[in-house]
Amino acid sequence: MLFSELNLIAPILKALETEGYTQPTPIQEQSIPSILQKRDLLGCAQTGTGKTAAFAIPMLQLLDQPHANVKGPKPIKALILTPTRELAIQIEESFKAYGRNLALRHLVIFGGVGQKPQTDALKGGVDILVATPGRLLDLMTQGFINLKDIEIFVLDEADRMLDMGFIHDVKKIIAKLPAKRQTLFFSATMPNEIKKLSDTILTNPVRVEVTPVSSTAEKIQQAVYFVEKQDKRGLLAHLLKDKSIETVLVFTRTKHGADKVVKDLTKINVRAEAIHGNKSQNARQRALTNFKARITRVLVATDIAARGIDVDELAHVINYELPNIPETYVHRIGRTGRAGLSGIAYSFCDGEEKEFLDDIEKLIGLKIPVVEDHPFAMSWQSLMSAAADAKGKGKKKPNQRPPREREPNLSGAKKKPHHGSGKPNHTGSTSSTHNQTGGKKRFGNSRRRD
Repeated sequence: MLFSELNLIAPILKALETEGYTQPTPIQEQSIPSILQKRDLLGCAQTGTGKTAAFAIPMLQLLDQPHANVKGPKPIKALILTPTRELAIQIEESFKAYGRNLALRHLVIFGGVGQKPQTDALKGGVDILVATPGRLLDLMTQGFINLKDIEIFVLDEADRMLDMGFIHDVKKIIAKLPAKRQTLFFSATMPNEIKKLSDTILTNPVRVEVTPVSSTAEKIQQAVYFVEKQDKRGLLAHLLKDKSIETVLVFTRTKHGADKVVKDLTKINVRAEAIHGNKSQNARQRALTNFKARITRVLVATDIAARGIDVDELAHVINYELPNIPETYVHRIGRTGRAGLSGIAYSFCDGEEKEFLDDIEKLIGLKIPVVEDHPFAMSWQSLMSAAADAKGKGKKKPNQRPPREREPNLSGAKKKPHHGSGKPNHTGSTSSTHNQTGGKKRFGNSRRRD
């Protein structure tokens, strides 16, 4: 199917052509017609599937038509609520790209920066507002934002909202929305609390499910390196000797760990920056910009940024530390292999993390290939001994969530490896539920995709 077959208006088709896209991804093909029919929608799709365009494109078309709810000058017609600043910025970029030929105004607001430019833009009139919960509630309390004229509400990354402790703020915002509206609800996973929330705010929704969270993108090549904790620094440096790894996203479990990796890499003259909740918005945006421009070779991130980073053609992801929540592994490596592109995900595993690896493999239904030929290889005997010791000492089980890393509440609102045999020869991947082939260019391989 082509975008031209989805009953889209000429200005949007022209914008898509400008971006170089002709063929929608599965979630776009399934979602766009239903949204254009003004149906509520429940989308269960992992990151990298083209989800943002799946709601942005039809919303732009609906909002370009006459509206029944207009009661005052330049009211906000659509609200997209998303958990992180980075994701909010990228969503607004999508509306800018696909709505370039329309007269609609859009604005993104988030905490961590001064509010005056945001409030000035609001006074000038905004059709589409993209926001994070804290800053939105703050500006609502101050009287700068009124949601009474909202026609379309999008709750994006609902499960991430729950993980980050924003769910109560989300409920406060929903309570201020008009009862008569179209609601689009997206979540990569569907825990009970999120399922209950979706049941309360959706009316007879169309359900769209593309790829279950338990599967990894089919073109991601996965491999695991067993290594002592103290040798991870050396292994990372060793892998980075491979010049074919032009840029790489490295994940750690803690903010302190991310900063330490950056410090270690800087000592060996590798340009690296960290992005996590303790960084100011300007520092985080600068790090992302430098990474996208390939000024910075290594971006080190905590899981708070896992779904907020979207980089063109990112080929490599490294789990410096394995997550103790197996679904997080899927979200992490989903930064590469996006919308049909290929990618490589390496994971470092020490003895204390062996149980985490077991749970990850159980979730994805795959034994991740092991790379044994590297200078810091840990013997199987040492690995199992360390794993047994960790279990005996009562190390945190994989099903116990770590302390939440929250976004800083600045708004005041509540709230390849080395050449040779060390390179894995097999792809550790699972089959996607939906897969399209063909010579036409796939939509979704830009940073605006999700």
